[in-house]
This record gives sequence, C-alpha cells and structure tokens, in this order.
Amino acid sequence: MLRPYQQTAVKKILGFISRSVDPCLLEAATGSGKSHIVAAVAEWVNEKSGKKVLCLAPSRELTEQNYGKFLATGKPASYYSASLGKSLAHDVIFGTPGTVLNGIKKFGSNFAAVIVDAHGVTPTVIAIIEEIRKLNPQVRVVGLTATPYRLGSGYIFNFWPDGKKNTEDDCLDPYFHTLVHSIPAIELIEQGYLTNPTVNVQSVGYDTSGLKLNSMGKFSSSDVDHAFVGRGRLTSRIVEELVSLARNRSGVIIFASTVSHADEILESLPRGISRIITGATKKKERIKIIADFKAQKYKYLVNVSVLTTGFDASHIDVVAFMRATESVGLMQQMIGRGLRLHDGKKDCLVLDYAENIE
Repeated sequence: MLRPYQQTAVKKILGFISRSVDPCLLEAATGSGKSHIVAAVAEWVNEKSGKKVLCLAPSRELTEQNYGKFLATGKPASYYSASLGKSLAHDVIFGTPGTVLNGIKKFGSNFAAVIVDAHGVTPTVIAIIEEIRKLNPQVRVVGLTATPYRLGSGYIFNFWPDGKKNTEDDCLDPYFHTLVHSIPAIELIEQGYLTNPTVNVQSVGYDTSGLKLNSMGKFSSSDVDHAFVGRGRLTSRIVEELVSLARNRSGVIIFASTVSHADEILESLPRGISRIITGATKKKERIKIIADFKAQKYKYLVNVSVLTTGFDASHIDVVAFMRATESVGLMQQMIGRGLRLHDGKKDCLVLDYAENIE
C-alpha cells in the first residue's frame, strides 16, 4: 500500500506521461520510498500499454532494491545486470546501464517506458533511451531523484510543476522537460515518515580552508591529501570523539576522503566492530560487508565515495563527515543515509568534521 504522498507522486507522473512523450522528473527525498513509486509506475505502464518497462539504476544494490519492491506487487520481473543475471523473460526489467547498453540489440521495440534513477543520467543511460526510442518514438521516460540539480549545470529540468520555465542561468541543457512533483525531506520529517536529523557541534575537526574548486568543480587531489591524509593525531582525536558520541547508537556510517584516509580512520576505530569499503573492495567482499552491516554484526562502516547514494540501511543513526563535499546535493544524499525510520530510532546524529555545514 502506497503512502499518501507516494500516491500523489504516482498520480502526477501518470498524468504527465498520459499526455506527453517528453521526459519527466520526480523529486523525492532520500528515504521517501522511490522504489515503491517506481514499482507502481512500472506496473501501471505495463498494464496500460501491454508492453515492457525498463527500470535503470546505477548500482547493484539499488537495482536489487527496486526489483524487490516490484515483486511485492505480486507481479514477476527480470534482471538485466551482469552481477545479477540477464533475462528479458518478464514485462518489467530491472537493469544496470552498462550491461543494458552492451545488450541493447536484444531489447527490441516492445518497450513503452524507461524509468531511471535521474542522479545517474549519464551518456550511457541517454544512449540506451535513444536506442529504444529509435524503435518506439512513443517511449516514455521517467526520472526520479532526491537532488534535481547538478554542480556546474544547475537544474536538470526545464519546467517547474506550475509551468514556470528555468532561465539559462538556472540550468544548462537539462535532460528532463518537466519536474512534475516534489516530495521534500522536511515535509516527510514533519509527517513522521523520516527521522529528524540532529546536528552536533564538534570540538575538533579538519581545516578545509585550503580546499578550492578547480575548473571541473572538484577539489584537487593534492589539496584533499593535505587537508585529511597523514593527520594521525587529529584523526585519532576525531575518531575518539565520534566513538564517544555514538556510544548509545546502533549504526555509524563514516564518509572518508581517500583510501589512505579511510585506513587511518579504521586504525582508530574499535576493532571487531568496524569495516571499510572503497572502490577497490572486491564485489563478493563488498556484498558481505554490506549484508553484515545491515544485520548489525558490526557498528562502524567507513567508505570512500561508494555509499553516498542508493544505499539503504535503516538502522543508521549516525552520519559522520570526514570529507569535504563539493555540492549541497551530494551532502543531502549522504545525510539521507541516516533518515530512514527504524524500530527504536529517535533521530539521526550528523557529525561534520570537515566544515561542510559551515
């Protein structure tokens, strides 16, 4: 059963795609249950058109999550992902972009819609949509994201729900035509659907005043290393405070700056109840670490740019920033890891040791 705000979101999406082939977008806060909305839209499009629906997500974890929510509707679905299996047997397909594009010639013309995690509208995703559109010009495209804007290019849509058009200063070549509806986090917190974030003032932290954005809108590797890596005593003090503040908490996710920095953090965390994930972590090991963390077999999870989006562990009640973020959107995504409801969870403690909030 969809929550009232999810029902409204689905209604807005269906209303738009019933009258237009232009790509549309839903803004939905992290933890709002986008997987349920994806499932409802996919089910409606399939029943209405009699054609297949492709649902794209950028990671294995998010693909599995969306797939599971769709199965809860009582309808079957297929995976098309190298790590999960490749099948086109059912009418709703949940896939990862790289695998889908590699096999796009097998998809044919029988697709009525592509539903995509709009945070990952990459050239690969666009190429998939264009290939499907060549065979079916009427294909509908629906995007969902918690952050409908990108650093350097602004909003990723042209028109607001009320019809107001963004100016060239607001957006640069946006992919989506219209933002059909917004589900802001503050409303879900007020309605009791998300946990309230509590920001704590730290007594120690890294000096990030030397971090400057380069022409690509990113911090340089040398500046990041200078601010965070090799600060053994400071990192040890920060971790000591973190552990003290998290003493009565259930799950702590820590965002580190680099792999070397993550290793330094791990050295100061309690042994036996702490783990680390980086881009170099092998797939099987990563799956096990995440599963064990969700099962609360350990308390602290350090990661480097791996679990910023699409990661759902509802018991997380501490989010610790030990890295600087280049964008507000990314920071919102990371805080969102701790906003889901969980039995016995009263709030989510946000600890910022890198001057992001300031």
